[in-house]
Amino acid sequence: MNESINLYTIGFTQKKAEQFFETLIKSGVRRVIDTRLNNVSQLAGFAKKQDLQYFLQKIAGIEYIHILDLAPTPDILDAYKKKQITWHSYEEKFNQLITQRQIERKLSIDIIDKSCLLCSELKPHNCHRRLVAEYLQNNLEKSIKIHHL
Repeated sequence: MNESINLYTIGFTQKKAEQFFETLIKSGVRRVIDTRLNNVSQLAGFAKKQDLQYFLQKIAGIEYIHILDLAPTPDILDAYKKKQITWHSYEEKFNQLITQRQIERKLSIDIIDKSCLLCSELKPHNCHRRLVAEYLQNNLEKSIKIHHL
């Protein structure tokens, strides 16, 4: 049976806690995989690591894990934020990084299935969570269906 697995992505910026958690619950997400380099961000109080882990479990019964290998390096992230490199250049550098890290060997299908890649960006277009999802889609033997929440 070659059934595809579901991989979700979500950003928390410009979302109220209710919208964020309800979206995850309605989607059937089992696990949130935090892909942020800095997961103690002040951008949204509910998204700080320990708070988020607690809320996910208490509100939705969703597991939380933080995988730094899915985050950009400080050099790449800072260069992009300071507009020293374009999105295209960021994308190339980040894709090289996750290829070198061989992230597909560090994440089993069981971990990925019904998991949601978390980052702060509102939309996936210029966010590394989309790049991680697409990389996994292209480098794992199982068919992966990506859903941007």
